[in-house]
Amino acid sequence: MATPEHRPRRRGRTTLLIAVAAVLGVVAGTCTGFLVQANRAPDALPSLSQPAVAQAKDPAPEPLSAAQDRKVKVDGDLRKLLLRKPAGARAGIVEGSAGWLSLADYSARYEKPSSAFSYFIGDEFRRAAGVRWSEGTRDVEVVLVQFRQEDVLGASDAAENGVSYAEKPSGTESWGIPGTGDGMAYTHSAEDGEYSAEAHAWRGDVAMEIWIYDTKPVPRKVVMDLAERQMGRL
Repeated sequence: MATPEHRPRRRGRTTLLIAVAAVLGVVAGTCTGFLVQANRAPDALPSLSQPAVAQAKDPAPEPLSAAQDRKVKVDGDLRKLLLRKPAGARAGIVEGSAGWLSLADYSARYEKPSSAFSYFIGDEFRRAAGVRWSEGTRDVEVVLVQFRQEDVLGASDAAENGVSYAEKPSGTESWGIPGTGDGMAYTHSAEDGEYSAEAHAWRGDVAMEIWIYDTKPVPRKVVMDLAERQMGRL
């Protein structure tokens, strides 16, 4: 798998210093104003009477259920949002523990793990989960990667990174994934006797990756079906 490009997204040191200076300036101005005001004679206060405000009589709306509240759903067990292994398919082994991939596990998938590790720290990696199965000669893997997204839009960045590499090989065909905005699915011609397909998309703070390998061409409908169904679970 290709090494991710280093595309810095965090604010630089100068910007941070300017922001801190601005905050200190506001605080200093507030203190000065307080001291000036403290030396002045008090002004008479206006009347506190004001018209009564009518209160709403209707009951408050019911809170969203966990199924309706996406934040509740994605903050739970990420593995439960993965597609299920099809009936009759052979379960594969995902690196990591019990379907979870640590940052080290996930970074090890790249040609330069140490660079990938640093890259995903910058993208505020939170956690990842995966599932793998085999049907006949076809191997399928689905991975969900969740980001903290406090300062960086890590999920969209991860999907964009995947798309940038998926488009490079010759003999590649691509299609947009409905309902995702900029999600894409790809099929590739054979390399060393093996055909492949992949899909990349994101929703909220979760990025999706799908990888398919086979000894014969992977049909468009196979990768598109998997991508649409997986995104429908997020």
